[in-house]
Amino acid sequence: TRREREVLSCLGEGMSNADIAARLDMAEATVKTHVSRLLGKLELRSRVQAAVLAQELGI
Repeated sequence: TRREREVLSCLGEGMSNADIAARLDMAEATVKTHVSRLLGKLELRSRVQAAVLAQELGI
């Protein structure tokens, strides 16, 4: 989703869940949900892998 792409972009910047929540104006629990869904959809094991992927893709 668009929101998941925004969260992925923030992960690529190395932001914490709290930082992402503040930037995107959402609850930290919602950020955690988006991160979990991203990891599942992209078949990744960690947010570090997601951050690396985001940087590789230029997101």
